[in-house]
Amino acid sequence: MQQRRIGDVTVGAIGLGAMPLSTKDERPSPEDAVAVVHAALDAGVTLVDTADAYARDESEFGHNEELVARALAGYGGDTSAVLVATKGGHTRRGTDWELDGSPGYLRRACEDSLRRLGVDAIGLYQFHRPDPATPWEESMGALRQLADDGLVRMVGISNADIAQIDVARSIVGDALVSVQNQFSPGWRHSADELEHCAGHGLAFLPWSPFGGVTSAGSLGSTAPAFAEVAEELGVSVYQVTLAWHLAQSDTVVPIPGASRVASVQDSVAAAGLTLSPDQLARLDTA
Repeated sequence: MQQRRIGDVTVGAIGLGAMPLSTKDERPSPEDAVAVVHAALDAGVTLVDTADAYARDESEFGHNEELVARALAGYGGDTSAVLVATKGGHTRRGTDWELDGSPGYLRRACEDSLRRLGVDAIGLYQFHRPDPATPWEESMGALRQLADDGLVRMVGISNADIAQIDVARSIVGDALVSVQNQFSPGWRHSADELEHCAGHGLAFLPWSPFGGVTSAGSLGSTAPAFAEVAEELGVSVYQVTLAWHLAQSDTVVPIPGASRVASVQDSVAAAGLTLSPDQLARLDTA
């Protein structure tokens, strides 16, 4: 698989977004989820993205981090090159999503993530979403302190605009290595942020690269230009979509989710797919 850089770490060009589906009945069993992570590792994936708030509800907060830790611990191969990225700053009240970007909360959330992941330092710790109740500068200062104290090796931010990226750069400094925003064929509102990251050497991690859990299954009909290119190349529309993401910049590392082994294997194959200039132009203007 072709490779990309996140800070001082080299990762596969395709990562794995390890967010479970929203309800207990819809998501795969723990055994199936572990099998998907193992299939990703077998295929050369070395970036696994999770978050403490990725859970069905408040009662199982941290579920996804524990699942990722279990999958890595049970993998028969070498996992020393795997970068685990997690997030803090989202809270859960019942099934609702709430925010807390205060320095005290981020410190506690990071320490809890360290425990669940079973590591001494988190490879990439990302601020999940701006909290209107906490000045952005205070949240960024908390991330800088986590890095200075050695609890996290690298810092990322998520759902941030250009002004917030620049404030983060000024406060967090060289520890800031990535931005994770929504970006997909049907959601290109972060195109300016992607370009800004490329200009400053920050990795850009598009979340929901297929449009999200509820939209991914209909990608072929909602993005007909991508379906047409997929038919021309004899591959899935998902491979074309990820190859399009990678073509935006050599700082882009998409993190598609997967609930089946076949899905993660198909996604990884996108790293070897080459789109022609004509095909890229059609997709860019679709």
